[in-house]
Amino acid sequence: MVRANGAVSLRELARVVQTSEVTVRRDVRALEAEGLLDRRHGGAVLPGGFTRESGFPQKSLSATAEKTAIADLAASLVEEGEAIVVGAGTTTQELARRLARVPGLTVVTNSLLVAQALAHANRVEVVMTGGTLRGTNYALVGSGAEQSLQGLRVSRAFLSGSGLTAERGLSTSNMLSASVDRALVQAAAEVVVLADHTKLGADTMFQTVPTDVITRLVTDEPPAHDDRAATELQALADQGVQIAVAGAGAGPVAEDGVPSGPSGRQPRREVPLPGQRRTRSAPGPLRSPSPLTAEPAERDRPTRMADLRRR
Repeated sequence: MVRANGAVSLRELARVVQTSEVTVRRDVRALEAEGLLDRRHGGAVLPGGFTRESGFPQKSLSATAEKTAIADLAASLVEEGEAIVVGAGTTTQELARRLARVPGLTVVTNSLLVAQALAHANRVEVVMTGGTLRGTNYALVGSGAEQSLQGLRVSRAFLSGSGLTAERGLSTSNMLSASVDRALVQAAAEVVVLADHTKLGADTMFQTVPTDVITRLVTDEPPAHDDRAATELQALADQGVQIAVAGAGAGPVAEDGVPSGPSGRQPRREVPLPGQRRTRSAPGPLRSPSPLTAEPAERDRPTRMADLRRR
């Protein structure tokens, strides 16, 4: 399965072979010891996966249920009449299919797949960048794509990628894709990252969105035994990223003022998680410490200065 798809989640493996994820994890560990694959949080990839990028057919088969739930929740964040940018990827393609029902929407994208999903939505205006077509993910890249985004300003950017860590933020395996994603981010007042739990903790070559620029992460519920994914989520929340976790059984009631979107699905958990230390006072790409966190630091300052003088 890893050879065919480039990557696979433990959840999918357990379903296919009809055994527990505990057993699958043990077997994956043994295969890694033999050099046949590399483990990643919640899954496995081919050896050398740090630099390797799977093609669209492989990505489209990975974590399909999770991507559907994430797209449902992300669509509920979009309001009528908004102008947004949507990057390339299989998760953003799922999002685009749901955005077709949002009236008065303007979507700027470099993805042929996103544009195709919205092509017959008569209430949605689609604006495509220029650029050179990259066949592995059906995206327009290069200087033409980046130049067409200059001077653009929209409310939100929805982006996906190959990996997400609290240390580096969102990353991808391709330099051209990373450069266009950075241009998309510059055009948006708010950045929403769509990433399933298998990407949490994965780190690839080219950084696209630093952690302190990410406003919100929309993800799925990590498996109960996946402590590393949970730790990564907590670390992201500690750095000020709002975490929205999609649940397949969520009801129609809005949480924390998040309106019901066209999908009718809601997050199972909408946080900041406990321990979050920074909040965004207004939409924008950068964060500053909140008064609640700044005041204790000021109170502690005289004590710290006294300690330094004694030293």
